Amino acid sequence: MSKSVSELQVLVFKLENKNYCVDIGHIDEIVDRDELTKLPDSARHVEGVMDLRGTTTTIVNPKTVLGLPDSSTGDRVVVFETEDERSIGWVIDEVNQVVSVDEADVDDSVESKSVHGVIRQDDDFVIWVKPSEINV
Repeated sequence: MSKSVSELQVLVFKLENKNYCVDIGHIDEIVDRDELTKLPDSARHVEGVMDLRGTTTTIVNPKTVLGLPDSSTGDRVVVFETEDERSIGWVIDEVNQVVSVDEADVDDSVESKSVHGVIRQDDDFVIWVKPSEINV
């Protein structure tokens, strides 16, 4: 069975008690959070850096960028491929699953600087975020 041209795969993950997703084409890997080194004078959303197999990886808290309460910090890190060769990871609460999404099913009427749109999944919404806007 061939994949539809407008079908994409997204990684669904949790921040606080809400579901979010990103296109898996942007993701390099998912790792366990390791000890972070804080950076003085860094942006509010930068948690610090960690060593990922010899590469210094900047760890970002997407909750700060998205204006979410930060009741706890997760123990998983989604590492992104970036166009400028930087290694950036998001600390998330929980990885859910990879799902296929038809581009036509994405409601982009709520698109903003950091949100691509929303996807209805069961009786809930999954917010599709733009890594490029959070990784700055």
